Amino acid sequence: MRNRKGILLLTAFASLCALAIKAAPPQRAQQEGQQDAKNMNHGIPWAYGFATPYIPAPGPGAGGGGARGGAAAAAPAPTPVAPADEPEDRDTPRHLPGAAAAFALKEVDNNYGPADWFPQDHPKMPEIVAHGDKAAMVNACGFCHYPNGKGRANNAGPAGLPAEYILQQIEDFKNGARTSWDKRKRNTGQMIDIASRLSPEEMQAAAEYFSSMKWTPYIKVVEADMVPKGHFVGGGGGLNMPLTGADAGMEPLGDRIVETPASPEDTEPMRNPRSGFIAYVPPGSLKKGEALVLHGGPGKTVACAACHGEGLKGNGNFPSLAGRSPSYLARQLYDFQHFTRVGPGAQMMQPVVANLSDDDILAVVAYVSSLQP
Repeated sequence: MRNRKGILLLTAFASLCALAIKAAPPQRAQQEGQQDAKNMNHGIPWAYGFATPYIPAPGPGAGGGGARGGAAAAAPAPTPVAPADEPEDRDTPRHLPGAAAAFALKEVDNNYGPADWFPQDHPKMPEIVAHGDKAAMVNACGFCHYPNGKGRANNAGPAGLPAEYILQQIEDFKNGARTSWDKRKRNTGQMIDIASRLSPEEMQAAAEYFSSMKWTPYIKVVEADMVPKGHFVGGGGGLNMPLTGADAGMEPLGDRIVETPASPEDTEPMRNPRSGFIAYVPPGSLKKGEALVLHGGPGKTVACAACHGEGLKGNGNFPSLAGRSPSYLARQLYDFQHFTRVGPGAQMMQPVVANLSDDDILAVVAYVSSLQP
């Protein structure tokens, strides 16, 4: 009976996708070419961790093979690096409220054994999650994704995702079916390298571990016209951190999402896995996103619950989306749209996102992130 329901669901989904494709506007490439000159948000740079748009280099296959961006100019020169601050004390043990142990920053930043501030918050970590494999140059999964699987806006939060889905993503990274449209995003390449060095047993252990934990509220979505001034730190697609001192202040949000730590110091440098994020979104985006997510908008897409379940809390091997990072979700929709995610699940998503504009994607992820997990 379960298989029969799955077949009926996929059949209905295919029919909806066909309607979405049929509704695609004519001369799309020409229209988007005209729009790009006016829209500096093209490429959704904020989702990838950059302040400026990515412009793919010209030539065959530029931009991952998508139709949107193959004939653009070369990428702009990197932004000059600001002078270094005073050297950070990396040896003195530091504390977090509620944590029994203290860790120095050199321990917090240890790729092969990062600080586990709250071991009571998660099951016992497999070796690959807690320490990685230094000989194989595989970082501990818990370093980027945190021991509780929540991660940060510039990577992924795998907690609560189906184990089979996580395994498929690792395989997609490994075989080239999952890359990044914005080639500046460094940690995508790192994940591809890590996936190629994991053993099947390590993949299974990591997938089962992260899948065993529920996703709980971590993102607060706020509609706003003005937001704290910030800058991306870390390089290669980093975190948006609020500016401090004389540079601090407010600035217009504009046509973007600013996802920033709720407690900046807790997130960086302390890597506190209990400290979440605030996502500032443009006024009206939640209502627009709701129309697209629940009803498909004016023929642009299909209702997300058809696959991702009621409240977008997951359905079988379809992942939960509710309450997750809008930056991460936007990257995935954009990568699906530009064929830099082409694994089995991606093939179902491509017709769903084909007709979404950058502003549509912003609205969709703003609304989805605002939902209770």
